[in-house]
Parts: sequence; C-alpha cells; structure tokens
Amino acid sequence: MSKLLKWRKPSLTWFDNHALEYLSFALLVFIPLYPKIPIADLIPGYIVRLRMDDLLVAFAFAVFLIQLVRKKVTLKGNPLFMPLLVYVAVGFASCLSAIFITHTVPLSEIHIVKLFLNWARRIEYFSVFFIFFSSIKSLAQIKKYVYLTAIVLLAVSIYGFGQKYLYWPAYSTMNREFSKGVKLYLTEHARVLSTFGGHYDLAAYLMVVLTLFIPLGLVVKKFLHKILFLFTSFAAFWLLILTVSRTSFLAYVVSITAAFALLAVKKGWLWSISRWFIVMSISLGIMLSFGDLSDRFAHVLKLDQFKTSLVLKPFKKEPPKGSGVAFLDSNEVGSKSDIPPSTTKPTTGITSAVPSDVYDNIPFYGNDSGLPATLAAKPRVYSQAAVQYDLSTGIRLDYTWPQAIKGFMKNPLLGSGYSTLTKANVETFTDAESTDNDFLRALGETGILGFLAFFGTISFICYHALKNYKDITDPFYSTVVAGLVAATIGLLINSFYIDVFEASKVAYTFWTLMAILMGIIKFSQKTKDIK
Repeated sequence: MSKLLKWRKPSLTWFDNHALEYLSFALLVFIPLYPKIPIADLIPGYIVRLRMDDLLVAFAFAVFLIQLVRKKVTLKGNPLFMPLLVYVAVGFASCLSAIFITHTVPLSEIHIVKLFLNWARRIEYFSVFFIFFSSIKSLAQIKKYVYLTAIVLLAVSIYGFGQKYLYWPAYSTMNREFSKGVKLYLTEHARVLSTFGGHYDLAAYLMVVLTLFIPLGLVVKKFLHKILFLFTSFAAFWLLILTVSRTSFLAYVVSITAAFALLAVKKGWLWSISRWFIVMSISLGIMLSFGDLSDRFAHVLKLDQFKTSLVLKPFKKEPPKGSGVAFLDSNEVGSKSDIPPSTTKPTTGITSAVPSDVYDNIPFYGNDSGLPATLAAKPRVYSQAAVQYDLSTGIRLDYTWPQAIKGFMKNPLLGSGYSTLTKANVETFTDAESTDNDFLRALGETGILGFLAFFGTISFICYHALKNYKDITDPFYSTVVAGLVAATIGLLINSFYIDVFEASKVAYTFWTLMAILMGIIKFSQKTKDIK
C-alpha cells in the first residue's frame, strides 16, 4: 500500500502542476472546432443559449480560481488584471445605472437576467486570458500553443471546404430559428460558416490567424514547419474568400501590411517590402479572379472578365430534402448580397427602387392590422440609404447606429446598459442584440467609461507589446508578437462594421492569443534578465 501511495503522489502532483496547461490545450482545440450547437435555453426565446464551450470555459476558469486560492498560480505580474477588473466594475455600474437611473431596463426578472447575462458573457470571453496566461511556464510551451493553433486552423478550413463542396452540415446562429441547432446545407451562393455561427465571425477569425501564420511561414527555417504554416495559410485564405466578407478582407490587407511593417524592424525594409508585395499580389490576384467576394471588388475595378465562378460549385449532388434538413441560402439569412451583379435588375414584383444587393424582392403579405396572410401582396419599401448603398449598410445607417447613439445620450458616462440598444421601447424584449459597430455598441451600452475601459485595455496591450518588441530577439517569437499586434489592428478595423468582440469564438480566440502575446513578453524579459 505504501508503494502504491508513493506511486500516486508524483502522478497527482504532476497533474496538479499541469492542469491549466492541458485545459488550455483542450480549449484551443474545442472552441474553434465544435459547432455552435445549443444544449439549453438560458432565457426563453433568447438567441443566446447554453453551449458546450460555455461549460468547458466555466470548468477551466473554476480550476483556475481553485489554483489561485491554493496559490498554485498568482495574479501578480498579470499585466491585464487591473484593466480588466476596471472594465468589469464599469460594466456592473452600467447595469445598475440602466435599472435605477436611466430606467432603460425595467424591474422585471427576464429583463434583469438578460442584462446581467450579457455582462457575464463579456467576463466569460476574457476569462480565457487568465487561464492561458497562468498556464504558460516557458517560451517552449507557447510554441506548442502556436503550432496547435495552426493545426486547428487547418481543420477549420477543411470543414469549411466540406460545407462548400461536399454538403457537410452547417450550424448557424444568424437568426433565432437557426440558433436552435438546425442542421443546414449551403446552397451554391451561400457564404461558408465552417464550425462558426456566422460567416462574419469566421472571416474575422481567419483574418486574425492569417496575420499570424503568413509571416511565420516566411520566417521559420525548418522546411516542414514552413510548409505547415504556408499551406495552412493558403487554405485559410481561400476560406476567407468563400466567406465573402469585404470588411474582413480589407482588415486582412491592413493587418498584413502592419505585420510586415513591424517585421521591418527585425528583418529590414527590403526583406519586408519584397515579401509583403508577394503576399499582396497573390492575395489580390486570387480575390479578384475567383468567387463572390471578387464580384464586389472586380465590378468596381472593371475586372469582371478575368473571374470565374467554376470553383464555387459543389462536387457532390445535393442531399435529399426532408424532415430536419434545411438549406442555408442568402435568401434565408438576408438578401442575396452575394449573387453576382447584373447589368439589369429583375423587375418581377418590384414596384419601387431596391438596394443593389436585393435580387428577390419578396413582397409582404397581410394587412396593416397585423392579421394573418391575405391574398393581397404589399411591395417592400426600402430606405434611401439602403437603395443608395446596400441593404446591410442601410440597416446600420437607418437603425442600429442611431439606436446606439441614443443609448449613449441617455447616459454618456455609463450608457443605457447591455442588451438595450435594439429595443423599440423599454418594455420590449429583443431576441438578439446587434449594432454592427463595436465602438458604437460600447458607447451605447456602457458609455464613455466602458468604452475607455475596454478599448483602453486593447490599446494598452498594443502599447506594451510595441514597447518590448525590440527586446525580443528570437525570430519566431518576435514574429508572433508582430503578427498578433497587427491582427489586433485588423480586428479594430473589423469593429467598425461588425460586433466582433461579442462574437464568442472570435472573442475567445482573441483573448487566448493576447495571453500568448503577453506570455512571450514576460518570458523574453526573464531571459534577458538572466543574460
């Protein structure tokens, strides 16, 4: 028995010392790869539902807290502890303000639960930063995280190709019904989601990891490692094209440019400019030559004759339609904004001007009293902004952005509270929240204080990284730092058009990579001190 206890003790000690590390490995794999299939409703009728990633993150964070109490890990030396604590406090104050000062949240259980649920979700997203940062014990461990992230990216890309070309199932959260876990199949022009809940979320994720792995593929010396990063990057870039996200593509162009500008400090301007030119030439060449994303840019640049859509057609016959099976087409999630432009607009059923990205102008049925459908069809009427630009821009200009400004004006310091910006009136219960501009959303929900606390934290990350960048001598780790700082800039650009920091998989990935960034700086400083 004594021998058995002696054998067990080292084993348990080893697990105790590595628990956060292996939980971090599990999170790195599970969060990007597991589809957003719900387990249970948190609030009846609300689009935010409990999922497996919530349980895994909660378990990992509970282990982190236990280790913190046991003093196995510490918050000492964690550069983001105080900034994020300030944000949590401001968010809580905003919730109280919404209930008792601005009265934008009624004293009703369902509204209050919804308010604090959205506050807790923000905490959940950046809780992974503390898990990962506390798990890092060396630079070698960080390298494992980076390589595993590349392998996971390859798996995400493969699954996305399976959706596009082989009718592998998709799970969307882009409307209330789909978010229940409905199995979907993409039609020819539907945008790829892969394992993410929406194509915009996937595109933002791809922009981030591409900004990391393209430079790494050009810097690492080992042939197999170079092949891993470059091949994975090519697959991920092709998937980015299939998402048809203009915002993320433009963010990618800026972030890649920023990454090579930072690398010029280490590698020289000639090295950086030449590699940047090659990457940009290939990226723009592919984007303008293939796919629905090229339609939007090529039409403006008069390069339509150089593109082909043959690569967009599935190789496999459509799966049978029946019970439990649906097809995810742009008709079902919005207008056909990704159908190739035509020189003449369809006229069937159209009685007024329509946005350029609307191709099936389906009329309303019913009457003004809101009764069930009648035989009389009423044409849809679009705003001037929607007709002048497109439908998605029109929604932003006409409703979501003005609503955020109204929320900000109700309390410039603390905003109108989480989940209050899309409501028509105080008593309205909305089943989803979206502003499609993270800066306006932060101002509207949490005011100037919340805006400064959140984006001030991100600004501090970039400042801290750039301040220590010159001291990181290892090419691998300095490239990771350059890529992640540039990717952060790209996400900020994405934030002008998408609520990217509220997209769970993107938010988890961002805070995970920020832990890796801060870990590199921490252990590079230790190495410098030893020398």
